[in-house]
Amino acid sequence: MSIKGIPFGKYESAAVITGAAGGMGRIYAGLLAENGYCLIMVDISGENLAKAADEVRGLVDKSGLDPDGKFRILTLAQDLSQMDAASKVGEAAAGFGVPVDILINNAGLFFFREMASTDKNKLSAIMMVHNYTPLMLCREFLPAMKERKHGYILNISSLAAWMPWPAVGMYANTKRFIKAFSRSLRVECRGTGVSVTTAYFGAVDTPLYSLKPSLRRLAVRIYVMIPPRKAVEKALKAMFGRRKQLMPGLINKIFLPLIAILPDWIIGPVYGLVKKHVKGL
Repeated sequence: MSIKGIPFGKYESAAVITGAAGGMGRIYAGLLAENGYCLIMVDISGENLAKAADEVRGLVDKSGLDPDGKFRILTLAQDLSQMDAASKVGEAAAGFGVPVDILINNAGLFFFREMASTDKNKLSAIMMVHNYTPLMLCREFLPAMKERKHGYILNISSLAAWMPWPAVGMYANTKRFIKAFSRSLRVECRGTGVSVTTAYFGAVDTPLYSLKPSLRRLAVRIYVMIPPRKAVEKALKAMFGRRKQLMPGLINKIFLPLIAILPDWIIGPVYGLVKKHVKGL
């Protein structure tokens, strides 16, 4: 179903979506496909990616929005923590036959653990997936977008970019890099026809957070968490509207000035209480 605020693409351009096999990535893929865009879906899980692609193709077939059969979809099982991941995505896109006008750096990792006790491979992976590979993907696709004078980049940061707190410090600081990098890239792209939008989500109701289903439902009811489809729709509308950023959720906007200035002498004791109740910290 075509959504107001999302221009229909007529299946003449493609979107690269990382982390596309599930969660918000799968929703991005479905909505863009229904709104006339071909897809290059990237994820580490080839099996889940194939299932997601079949579901998306079914949505397009059922919608009746592709009478000419122009919709195309490519899946790429790729570990984005690898140094050559962006090049592999670029190579796949080059042979796709549909120009990439949209890049959505959606893939993400999350863990709640102190740095000194976190596996070294996990520390490396979160920096690669959140920072290095999105940077390289922008470098991979931006030149052609500029040449065509048309393109959209959506980078997913987080409210946590203002919250480099204990046990989530690696997640928060990698998201902070996305925040700063996206701003500089946005300025560099002014007047080129390419826009860079940054999404600062708070908690979104996805499996990224290992919460019990009952707690997730409660968090959504009290507006601590936002439903994933709502988050994706807002992000896409902001991207196509060429807005520089979005931060959905009134609670996020209210608490942002407070969480950004909390001193260590408050955070420390609170974290001490948390450690008593969380195993492994």
